[in-house]
Amino acid sequence: MKTILLLITSNIFMTFAWYGHLRYRQVPLWEVILISWGIAFFEYCFQVPANRIGYGEFSVVQLKTIQEIITLTVFVVFATFYLGEKLRWNHFVGFSFLILAAFFIFQHR
Repeated sequence: MKTILLLITSNIFMTFAWYGHLRYRQVPLWEVILISWGIAFFEYCFQVPANRIGYGEFSVVQLKTIQEIITLTVFVVFATFYLGEKLRWNHFVGFSFLILAAFFIFQHR
């Protein structure tokens, strides 16, 4: 559970680092890059321990899959509530395929 919580926290930071500046298009690009780097530092402070703690309990492929599903979930909430994006039916179909892919990755031999 600790791995999952750390991954969620890291993804919140990374989503803001990568996409948060889209609300502030008037800010010069060089400033946005520096601010994003500063936010990304905190993402790494959670991401690296999450992978270190989780490896062994999960395979590296499973860790990456967990991270991508969390990333997608955090991004959907962010895009909807922070950026005001509208999700459409085709987005949900695509997300469903990603979840199906995760299901197969977690199947054991």
